[in-house]
Amino acid sequence: METKIMLAAAIFFGGWLWSYLFIRQLLFNFRVAYPLIRSMNSLREDLIAVGAKRYTGISVAICLVFSLAVLAVVIRFCPVYLIVSFLVGAVSAIAFLVGRTTVDNRDMFDSFCNAYCRFVPDDELRNAMYNKKTGLVKSRLKAMGIEGNFVPVFDPRKAMKKDSKN
Repeated sequence: METKIMLAAAIFFGGWLWSYLFIRQLLFNFRVAYPLIRSMNSLREDLIAVGAKRYTGISVAICLVFSLAVLAVVIRFCPVYLIVSFLVGAVSAIAFLVGRTTVDNRDMFDSFCNAYCRFVPDDELRNAMYNKKTGLVKSRLKAMGIEGNFVPVFDPRKAMKKDSKN
């Protein structure tokens, strides 16, 4: 009995980890990357390279393949109580992540800037995205004659509270 409980706990953690690694990336791609790429393309066609959509598409495909492979292995080789434990772990991680995976979340926007700055042809805009300076991104877009409404406004007081805790 103890072995079954320990195995259920281990597979619960495996479900949480599976969700954190693969489902989180899928959520990021669909809720952050694609909307921001679409926003940037709607402002100006050459603001972000076509490779950004391909990069995100490849990420989605790889995450789907690995997610489905792991899920198939769990469903095929685990008894029902371990499948339930795996799914409870996965759902708990999704519940934790789904509210945080938005464009308005500073960490998600910074992750987008970090990953997609290489697809921006303009040197100054790429540098501002790489350094995660939203003010510089907005000012560079304004200098280019583009309204930078896709860049969210973050509350500096929250950042100061976060920094003071560290």
